[in-house]
Amino acid sequence: RRKPDIPVPYLYVDMGVAVLCASFMSFGVKRRWFALGAALQLAVATYAAHVGGHVHYGDWLKVRMYSRTIAIIGGFLILASGAGELYRQKPRSRSLQSTGQVFLGIYLICQAYSLQHSTEDRLAYLDHLLGGELALQLLFLLYGLLALAFLSGYYVRTAAQVLAVLLPLAILLIDGNLGYWHALRRVEFWNQMKLIGQNVGIFGAVVILATDG
Repeated sequence: RRKPDIPVPYLYVDMGVAVLCASFMSFGVKRRWFALGAALQLAVATYAAHVGGHVHYGDWLKVRMYSRTIAIIGGFLILASGAGELYRQKPRSRSLQSTGQVFLGIYLICQAYSLQHSTEDRLAYLDHLLGGELALQLLFLLYGLLALAFLSGYYVRTAAQVLAVLLPLAILLIDGNLGYWHALRRVEFWNQMKLIGQNVGIFGAVVILATDG
């Protein structure tokens, strides 16, 4: 058995803070503040894991892991901005929302990068794409255009609506292919489940932008 990515004393603190923020956000108590706290907690946890010396993954897997972490942080920032609130009592923070959108754009750039430079990701997509390499290149182009929309701040709602259609398919067909990732590519089961959960969270942030962007 190997050591966890985060040193054990800090791991329990990280778990406690995550549960606390999630609980208050779920009940709608100071949602903006706790969403901001969750973004900070995730950033600190990722940094602690990186400097802890126990993270030994291939470069292609690091891209998958860190890009989704960045996107989740962006999702929390979007939530902290006040987007998606039914009865908004305070003005929306455009700066927080714009920062969150930039983080989602970075995530999409990493997705596009993986389609070109990661054999593992390419094969995962080619197993399900009709049209083979041509369809893969079209998907690469689409991810690039969506990233440009999020980074520039133009057509964000349209881009979010397109991504809200793409993500469930990617979760079910690509991430959900546990036989490929766990058995063939040796991604630890807990890690793959975390990646699936993160993509579900990204989908939630995208839905907020698609309906209240």
